Amino acid sequence: MAGIKRIGVLTSGGDCAGLNAIIRAVVQRAVDEYGWHVVGIHKGTAGLLSRPVEAETLDLSRFDGALLRRAGTVLGTTNKGDPFAFPMPDGRVVDRSDEIVEGLKELGIDALIGIGGDGSLAILERLCKQAGLPLIGIPKTIDNDVARTEVAVGYSTAVEVATDALDHLQPTAASHDRVMVLEVMGRDAGHIALSAGIAGGADIILIPEIPWDPDSLARKIEDLRRQDRNFALVVVAEAVRREDGDPVGRTREGGKVLYGGIGHYVGERLGEMTGAEVRVTVLGHVQRGGTPVARDRLIASIFGVHAVDLVAQGQDSMMVAWEGRSVTGVPLSQIIDQPHQVDPQGALVKAARGLGICLGD
Repeated sequence: MAGIKRIGVLTSGGDCAGLNAIIRAVVQRAVDEYGWHVVGIHKGTAGLLSRPVEAETLDLSRFDGALLRRAGTVLGTTNKGDPFAFPMPDGRVVDRSDEIVEGLKELGIDALIGIGGDGSLAILERLCKQAGLPLIGIPKTIDNDVARTEVAVGYSTAVEVATDALDHLQPTAASHDRVMVLEVMGRDAGHIALSAGIAGGADIILIPEIPWDPDSLARKIEDLRRQDRNFALVVVAEAVRREDGDPVGRTREGGKVLYGGIGHYVGERLGEMTGAEVRVTVLGHVQRGGTPVARDRLIASIFGVHAVDLVAQGQDSMMVAWEGRSVTGVPLSQIIDQPHQVDPQGALVKAARGLGICLGD
């Protein structure tokens, strides 16, 4: 794109494995191929609210191969404070978007590459339109719930962590005749639970897309006992609701539910109904950290390079996506408020059923 000399990059929303690999790819492609300057914005939109803006020029000397192996993000991130409805210390909610637009202009960038989930990318699109600045988004989320892309950065590592946890739980479950319940992340979708459950040999997998019945779980435990199995592995996504439809967690100001506790709830129900000795493990943020697995490093590198190329092509309001074993760009309008959830009739669900895994229904 004619006139591009300086681009910005930031990470927004929750952290995950592979973010540094994206940043590295963006810097290497922009500097090596196009001769651009790259500005790394610290702490996502929070860095743009600071004065002076919290940012630094990123050069190749910092981005050797070691960065591929680092979890988290060297730029920092935030998942708080919608700039269009920003909570103030005195309880007021104000629109601070103009301040962020001023921050973007202060940096003198010609385009922005934003790395985030669908919520973060929706906010960044509004801000960039307000600033008259082209935006290219890169999807990252361990939940893998961004529409129009088969995989998002961070998902593969999260599945690996959850699968590894099941590998560790199985021997102790068998040694002590126990039912082991593993609660994994998955705010809007059950992708982690389903994939890790299949890979880790779970007997029961509960995901938010499929309502569950406690009697179905109890029958599965009894079936295993009749097969002379003395243990069971259960995987539960954090967003699974109780059988009455109520979420498990605590409600934040504004009505958003902070999930957590469904694993213990399911464990208690199983113990009551089957008499089994049950233990519960909640992985929580362990799934976000750790060394990125090879697939996340690969996808991150491909996405970072392609995002820079889309900027060079003059594209705007686009997101990099993986579709049909190839990288492409899709309009951000097609991914906002359209979460990619597990298809109850999809291949993974059919495989789980074919393996005799109970999905709770």
